[in-house]
Amino acid sequence: MRVYVPLTLSGLAAVHRAGEVGPGPLTAYAVTPGLREWYVSDDIEELEYAALNRAASASLRLIAGRPDEIRRRVVVALDVPDGAAVADPGQILDASSLGEVRIAGPVALAKAAAVHVDADDAEKDVAEAAAALGAADQGDDDARFTVDGAEDHELLWFGIQEIPGLIG
Repeated sequence: MRVYVPLTLSGLAAVHRAGEVGPGPLTAYAVTPGLREWYVSDDIEELEYAALNRAASASLRLIAGRPDEIRRRVVVALDVPDGAAVADPGQILDASSLGEVRIAGPVALAKAAAVHVDADDAEKDVAEAAAALGAADQGDDDARFTVDGAEDHELLWFGIQEIPGLIG
């Protein structure tokens, strides 16, 4: 099963040093029954892209909580055994947790399929989105528009062998 773990660049550096994503429990995003029902698609690539975007949104929240963090969203795509990632059955009713899964313990970085990171040119929009997140959560439409601006940036794909260049 493919899962998407939200991180920050400093978090990616820590994962690289440790050789594993952890410790557990980890929050990740995957194609869950709730995500399938919400997205209304049978195309696995579309569903995985939706899970990746949910993880990118969670990465933005991590960034917003860390003022010294570089303003680039990071998501690590991991392959874990079926059953290792568990979704809350109630998430079908809760839009805020769609696709969210828990993994009990750490996962070796060798199980990573890819790392997805914002390009340098996304930093300004990600910084503005991180600053606007609280107001957007309170229903401010202008702030929501700013947060959505970060989502206009596609995360770039990198192999795990490229992590040193991303964090260096």
